[in-house]
Amino acid sequence: MTSTATRPPAVATSPAEAAPSRKPFRWPRVGLHVFLWIVAIGWLAPLLLAVYASLRPYAETAEFGYFSWPRSLSFDYYVQAWSSVGLPKYFLNTLIVAVPAVLATLFFSSFVAFLISRRRIPGGKLLLVMFTAGNLLPQQVIVTPLYIMYSKIPLPWWMSWPSEKAFDSYWGVIAIHVAFQVGFCVFVLSNYMETIPIELVEASIVDGAGVWRQYWQVILPLVRPALGALGTLEFAFIYNDFFWAVVLMSSGDKLPVTSALNNLRSVYFTDYNLLAAGSILVALPTIIVFFVLQRQFISGLTLGANKG
Repeated sequence: MTSTATRPPAVATSPAEAAPSRKPFRWPRVGLHVFLWIVAIGWLAPLLLAVYASLRPYAETAEFGYFSWPRSLSFDYYVQAWSSVGLPKYFLNTLIVAVPAVLATLFFSSFVAFLISRRRIPGGKLLLVMFTAGNLLPQQVIVTPLYIMYSKIPLPWWMSWPSEKAFDSYWGVIAIHVAFQVGFCVFVLSNYMETIPIELVEASIVDGAGVWRQYWQVILPLVRPALGALGTLEFAFIYNDFFWAVVLMSSGDKLPVTSALNNLRSVYFTDYNLLAAGSILVALPTIIVFFVLQRQFISGLTLGANKG
């Protein structure tokens, strides 16, 4: 005698029940999206207008206005801006300052943050408060004493020629950038390292790891997303600096690329379309750095956001 398995009768479902449920329409969410679009357009509008103006002849915009329909578009202003003021030389000057300053800032701040958050050194919280409070000091307040101090600090001729002082040297500008940026990075990294389990450091101590090995092989690989985010921000901050380079340098061939835009202006006439093309060229490196480090930047901002 054989038994046959019987299937349960299928339950008929109506099309309305089979369709996935839709999320309810919410006016606050619509208002939020509209607000975000307005803010995004507001931020992008000047950049897009500068790109549009840089592709048009000045005579055309002077006659018909910047918001008129273009008669001709070309990259002539970009070629002129690149070659007429020697932008490659100024780009190199900026990289000589920005790259070492960013690397030094990230190294010193990450090591100090490690000592404060994971090693629990005496007075660590007070040190963190002092680093954070240093960010509140306006840079313009110390211009005069810093200028006098830099004028009296000697440096070897191979570090600062021809002044042989901290003034008018790349080293002086790098040092002041590191001094002002370390506080912000220590504050961010120390809070980020607090999310790392202390058991990892304790296990490395049991294995005989010293302070340097704990920092370099245990903690540093875990904070790479935060370092990527900070590296992107710090490069943008230092790259766009105009104040310290003008104050602490006197040689025109050492100035950064932000000061080269002033060379595109003449005494009696300024071609703003040419100036717009130069501004776009100057802004390109920061945009490239952001897209290269975009994944690390976003992960550094979001990682640990859900940790309570």
